[in-house]
Amino acid sequence: MHKLKLVKKRYFFLVIIVFGSLISTKNNSVRSQDPTFTQFYSNPLYLNPALAGSTGCGRVSMNYRNEWPQLTGNYVTYSAAYDTYAKGVSGGVGLIAMHDQQGQGTITTSMLGGIYSYNWKPSRKFSMMFGVRAAWFQKYLDWDKLTFGDMIDPRRGFIYQTGDVPRGNGRRGFFDASAGFVGFGKDFYFGAAVHHLNRPDESMILGQSNLPMRFTGHAGADIKLGNRGAYYNTTSIMPNIIYQYQNGFQELNIGTYVKYGNFTVGAWYRNRDAFILCFGITTDKFKLGYSYDITVSKLGNGVSGGSHEVSMGFNLKCRRKPKNFRKISCPSF
Repeated sequence: MHKLKLVKKRYFFLVIIVFGSLISTKNNSVRSQDPTFTQFYSNPLYLNPALAGSTGCGRVSMNYRNEWPQLTGNYVTYSAAYDTYAKGVSGGVGLIAMHDQQGQGTITTSMLGGIYSYNWKPSRKFSMMFGVRAAWFQKYLDWDKLTFGDMIDPRRGFIYQTGDVPRGNGRRGFFDASAGFVGFGKDFYFGAAVHHLNRPDESMILGQSNLPMRFTGHAGADIKLGNRGAYYNTTSIMPNIIYQYQNGFQELNIGTYVKYGNFTVGAWYRNRDAFILCFGITTDKFKLGYSYDITVSKLGNGVSGGSHEVSMGFNLKCRRKPKNFRKISCPSF
């Protein structure tokens, strides 16, 4: 009987995660928030399209995130991107792809986008980049993976066929537009971005559900330690703050990185949700990072299993390095 209760509880929790957080019963529409990554700067084009081409040469970024792995309804997100600076268009160009799975594939979201950013130098010590992203989203709901109350037998669990019938075709494709800017000097940077400017309809069932805009603000600095000696220009502290807002949901991330040579460690706090620990290795051609979110919300780390995230990146060799180009001093993770 204890096992039966446990099974029922897990299935019920899956339904709550997939529908309880997404469906608004008031107007029978779907409301959702975007997937998030905690290695913010290892996925720069996802954070802010204005960061395209910010390193001058070409780079490839790949990210994997497994959120709440101990739950049946966990979230798994993949991302890959390429960007480079193009002198002919006075800015950066890039491509980004993302695939997100919710509740073991009950809801999947795929995205492919193109990015352009314009590089402007108002002074010798300060630069700005303005970016736009045009993307196509494809969402899919697998109705067969949903469970309903009329499927439960009080003694034997989920044994019945549901009387509920699928509504809609469970698919939705739509165009999405985003924009942002970044300003930076030698040792500091700041920026803001707005995603889903056109608020596209993402409903996969009856009714209409406009994807709410996501607002992001971020800022940080690169503080070198020591004035002279062996540690000069090899050790630095990078304090950062990132704020995001979407459809009433607010997320404030405060943290810092410490970089020594090729090694970087970092610690962040996400308001009322998690402590984040990360570690990374960076060379001229390659970088690898890992982070773990320790859940401190009511969900609990022991129940959710926290969140794991892995990032990998490659810096490609320039045929011709752009002249008078100022690289941004953002962290790698």
